[in-house]
Formats: sequence, structure tokens, C-alpha cells
Amino acid sequence: MALKCGIVGLPNVGKSTLFNCLSNAKAQSANFPFCTIEPNVGTITVPDPRLEVLENIVNPERVVPTTMEIVDIAGLVKGASKGEGLGNQFLANIRETDAIIHVLRCFDDGNIIHVDGSVNPVRDKEIIDIELQLKDLESVEKRISTLARVLKSGDKEILKENELCQRIKEALEQGKSIRTLKLDEKEMEIVDKFQLITTKPVLYLCNVDESSVKTGNKYVDIVREAVKDENAEVLVIGAKIEADITELESYRKRIYSCRSNEIQ
Repeated sequence: MALKCGIVGLPNVGKSTLFNCLSNAKAQSANFPFCTIEPNVGTITVPDPRLEVLENIVNPERVVPTTMEIVDIAGLVKGASKGEGLGNQFLANIRETDAIIHVLRCFDDGNIIHVDGSVNPVRDKEIIDIELQLKDLESVEKRISTLARVLKSGDKEILKENELCQRIKEALEQGKSIRTLKLDEKEMEIVDKFQLITTKPVLYLCNVDESSVKTGNKYVDIVREAVKDENAEVLVIGAKIEADITELESYRKRIYSCRSNEIQ
């Protein structure tokens, strides 16, 4: 089964543009909020040089590389955990993924609308973090309420689960995602049953302009500082450039195919 990775972020930060450069399944990309409503899904092949080495040694009849399903999810807005915007749909879609690519706008462009009127990737990140944390808090509080009815039994497993839920609840109330907590293997087994969103691994993707692709910029710097204590990675990319290159390569292949057919 392919891993499923969700692309998330505020409206108009470059999610669909990134999706288009990763996948052949093209998503609409436009300069207005909620351009994406239904999630776009594409499958990509994960390159692995080790597979090529094994192929040369074993010489199998067929080689099947690992694949990943990429899901371009509708833009999130403040209040999504309470159903604002497309929040309920967004949160249901992201809950089904195995990992998260969180796209942050790290470029200035007066021609591209920002839903909050200005570029501030840390603020944007915190808006989504808070909404995901609030949804997880809601789930944990429901679990604590259920456990409260059976705590008197004295069952050690129930007591341990309740203690863990209380720790998670406290962290979420402090604005911390669950992935930042140091949980042992047994605790992670318990947490996995809750299907919480902020346990998922996350990659913060700083979408920059062409001049900042190599060196980054002031926005990238403040993102790195903001996430330094999280269990997360930061990647800098010019999604528009990558999408244009992908489109050009696709166009080149179509031209080559047409010419080959004419020759035949």
C-alpha cells in the first residue's frame, strides 16, 4: 500500500502549484481563496538508487518501485476546527494521510492575494497548527471522558492510558503538537489508536521566489527559528519554477512523440 502524504497550508500559498510539479494529475491553480475544494490526488514514484543496484544483481522480470500518493487538500482558515471555511472537510482529509507537507508562503508578490493581507509564514504556520491542535484536543477530551467512566475499576492499562491522555491534553493546551512530545514505543501504540492529526510527521516547505531558491530569504530564516524545537524538517523550493520546468518537460515529450509518429 502506498504512503499518503497531504499538502496543506492557507489558501494561495502554492499548494496546488507544488502538487502540479510533483504529479501528472493536474490541479487547478488560481489567484483566489478555496481554488481547491475537493482534494486532488496523484501518485508519484519514489526514486531509490538501491533498487537499481538490486535490479542489476538479481535481474528480475519486473521491478516495482515504491509509490507515494500525494493529496492536495483544500486551504485551511482560522476557525476550521469549528467548521469555518472548508474546515471539517479539510480536517477529515488530513486525518487520512500518513505525513504532512505544510506549504508556507515565503515570497512577496502584490499580484497574488494573501487571505490575511500580508506575508508572515510563522503566523500562517501557527494558524494551521492551532486548528489541528484544537481538533486533537477535542478528540482527547472525548477519550478522557470515556475513560472517566471506567477508572474506578483500577485497571492498570486504563490508568496508564488516562495518564497519557492527560499529558497530551496539557501539551495541546500549551500550543504544542503531539509529535513534539517524547513518547516511548508503548505510548505511541496507544496514541496511534486515537488517530490524532498532530502526531503525523511534517515537512515545512518554504515556497520562495526565483531569486531566493539557492540562498533562502528573511522569511525562511524566521521559519527555521520558529520550528527549531519541533521534530520536523524545513525545505526551500520555488514551486512555480518547478511546475514550469515540469510543464516544459511534458511539452517536450509530447513534441518528441508527435515527431516520432510522423516519421513512422
